[in-house]
Amino acid sequence: MSSTAQELIPPEAREPGGGRIRRSRGGRVRRLAGRDKVVLALMVGIPTLIELVLVWLPTLMSVGLSFTSWNGLDLADIRPAGTGNYQYITQDYPPFWPAVQHNLLWLLFLALIATPLGLLLAVLLDQNIRGSKIYQSIFFAPVMLSLALIGIIWQLFYQRDNGLLNFLLGTAGTPQAVDWFGDSSVNIWAAMIAATWRHAGYVMLLYLAGLKGVDPSLKEAAAIDGANSVQTFFRVVFPAMRPINIVIVVITIIESLRAFDVVYVINRGTNGLEMLSALVIQNLVGEGQVIGVGSALAVVLLVISLVPIVFYLSRTFGKENKA
Repeated sequence: MSSTAQELIPPEAREPGGGRIRRSRGGRVRRLAGRDKVVLALMVGIPTLIELVLVWLPTLMSVGLSFTSWNGLDLADIRPAGTGNYQYITQDYPPFWPAVQHNLLWLLFLALIATPLGLLLAVLLDQNIRGSKIYQSIFFAPVMLSLALIGIIWQLFYQRDNGLLNFLLGTAGTPQAVDWFGDSSVNIWAAMIAATWRHAGYVMLLYLAGLKGVDPSLKEAAAIDGANSVQTFFRVVFPAMRPINIVIVVITIIESLRAFDVVYVINRGTNGLEMLSALVIQNLVGEGQVIGVGSALAVVLLVISLVPIVFYLSRTFGKENKA
């Protein structure tokens, strides 16, 4: 090795009697130094500890409390209840089954209305139209807002006496004005439209990223075969975005299950807006709290939420193993 090349090699990497770089047996990477191990342990250990304390410990406590009867005040009053709380919410708790139906309706609305709307916006904005970046910012803006704030904003649209919607319909201040949030026959639809405003923007952003990642040669090959733009999208582009599609399916299911903020801002999840997440809070917080029942509802919601998560993880890691 020349002297110039020898000088470029760090002293700690040189062989004592020659110019070759030292390697461990089998070509393995050199072990971490003590300080590196400490940094790595802190970087992994601190987030893991926070996750355990703030997520998994309360989850396990909720599972345990779901099998007890407790008023939430005195630990000495905790009594075992077996599966009594689960029997109560499924048989004798009136809001439970309406809440399940509303969550399913919320899921169908997001899946059939909000998600296709987000896909449509993504396809339109992917055409390199003039001002597309401005449109993307406008449609994505609601995603940066909390659902609680979105509920407050949409109250300005849905107010009975001074709301914008009744004003456009010409019924503001008249007996014919619709109480969009107060009428139990229409408030669930009004709340879902408000949630769609946010969900469509989120889906749009994900699909825009997916469309940018599709190989242009696939579109060119489809055009050569005589496929029009619609056929190219549904037969070539959309199947090529399968990973994004799976992510969006999981997100849509989870969003429908965790729907809480909008309905709680409107009327605390009552009078036609019963949702599983709202029932959990109603039984865990405030007067007349029933910790066991609230915990049982939380466990039911957790189990249902785990289904799409397990599905996504199994599909993801299954594909990696096949590869």
